[in-house]
Amino acid sequence: MTTTVLVAGATGDLGTRIVHALLDDRSPVGGTGANRGPVLVRALSRSGGAAGSTGAASAFGAPDRVRLVSAAYDDHDALVRALDGVDVVVSAVSGTRSVIVDAQSALLRAAVDAGVPRFLPSDYSADYRSITPGTNRNFELRREFTAVLDAAPVRATSVLNGAFTDMLTGQAPMILFDRRRVLYWSSADQVLDFTTKDDTARVTALAALDPDAPRVVEVAGDRVTARSVADTLSQLTGTHFRTQWAGTASTLSAMARIGRRVSSAPDDEPFPAWQGMQYFVSMFSGEATLHHVRNDRYGPHRWTTVRDVLAAHLAADTAA
Repeated sequence: MTTTVLVAGATGDLGTRIVHALLDDRSPVGGTGANRGPVLVRALSRSGGAAGSTGAASAFGAPDRVRLVSAAYDDHDALVRALDGVDVVVSAVSGTRSVIVDAQSALLRAAVDAGVPRFLPSDYSADYRSITPGTNRNFELRREFTAVLDAAPVRATSVLNGAFTDMLTGQAPMILFDRRRVLYWSSADQVLDFTTKDDTARVTALAALDPDAPRVVEVAGDRVTARSVADTLSQLTGTHFRTQWAGTASTLSAMARIGRRVSSAPDDEPFPAWQGMQYFVSMFSGEATLHHVRNDRYGPHRWTTVRDVLAAHLAADTAA
């Protein structure tokens, strides 16, 4: 049976990966190992974006299975038309309130009116459900939209994957490569959940095509601590990496609040420096730790580990 999936934010970093995962016919659905049926993708863009098979061929290389559709989030009728005949919505939009709450709420209302039975929100994060109010803006926006989603007459599935593993070699200040230090807050033995974007996209695609998917699918490509990350770097480089205490999670939370007040970044900036600090507050406090990880839900898979990502990063640095 053919499944039609509309992907919002399909041309973004994660959205593009989700579309490619949906088009990958090799992956099984559910625990049965059975191959899934044909999948058709509607890639939603805002008005003015490319449309038709030519645009689909350019973006995804599958003009026969991908159709680009355009609709503004404030145009309810256009959204309903874009969603007509869709079996499941996958949201991969990224932003702050105007996107995570407002745009997704508009998409949800249109999905309900179009009779779409299932909806996957743009969560793709650590567990935001139990964080202390005021400690993580982006998590609280997800929690706010979750309340809207759970009140709607659709079946929802959220994918929680911890942090994206590439944070460790990019915007996150946890690893100081030049100083051979791995920072931690409160405890060097706090368990931290990480999953790559490709692995997250794979699970999202399979959950979208799984009619029995639960309300929340939790996965972690790797579960590490600051201490184990330091040990891994020591092994990979042949030099000793040490853990370094950087304060408590509460101290970091206070620093994030100050950073937010003095920041020159606009209010709608999704990932200013202080938001990255808030993410680590949620992780090192243990509040956002995943407690029901089921990596085997969709069959055997070779998950990309923190070691894999660090090794690739170090190799690229050496080559450069």
